[in-house]
Amino acid sequence: MSVTLTPVALERVQRFLARDAAALGLRFGVERTGCSGWGHQAEVAHEQRDGDTVFDAQGVRIFVDARSLPLVDGTEIDFARQGLGEAFVFRNPNATAECGCGESFTTGPG
Repeated sequence: MSVTLTPVALERVQRFLARDAAALGLRFGVERTGCSGWGHQAEVAHEQRDGDTVFDAQGVRIFVDARSLPLVDGTEIDFARQGLGEAFVFRNPNATAECGCGESFTTGPG
């Protein structure tokens, strides 16, 4: 089981975490959203919750809740320019399809 950060994403996450003295790491998971069912969620983690699995990405702790873990296992988090902006990009091997706008994804047989 793993969740990893590319070097570019690692640098960006480290910058976010450095701004928050109470930050323990990155909370990563999924939430029901969009037209395809699941959307990736990433935010600063201020606590470890019961049931969390914690991954270490070169010193950055990534907290994943038990419900999200099977849906994000193996995901590589990147940070890239998209159009006129920049955003985190999630390369999730469990996603079998994405909605047209890329906001949400499905897993399992289509």
